[in-house]
Amino acid sequence: MTTHAVEIQILGKMHRVNCPAGQEQALILAAKDLDDRLRELAERTKVSNVEKLLTIAALNVCYELGQEKQNQLDGQERLSQCVLSLQEKIEETFLKHNNIARSVARANSSL
Repeated sequence: MTTHAVEIQILGKMHRVNCPAGQEQALILAAKDLDDRLRELAERTKVSNVEKLLTIAALNVCYELGQEKQNQLDGQERLSQCVLSLQEKIEETFLKHNNIARSVARANSSL
């Protein structure tokens, strides 16, 4: 896999980071998001220690990721319940249809 060095800026410092070819723009956007988060966090908390800011930001991102994973699991569970409900309704409809067809067949054969 080919990688390219990409320059990003976090809290006013330039960093060169290797990145898979074709993913440069995604890396630049991620760096911008991180920089925005760190600046907003520094302003809101008045923390100026970069290591503390990075730790808090990393914990926030991990929390958000955990929430998204849980939301995805909840959505999958709801989808599974909907599928089961549809399967039950289809089976009920199929059984009703078969019972009606048998009743009609019996009625026709007795004529």
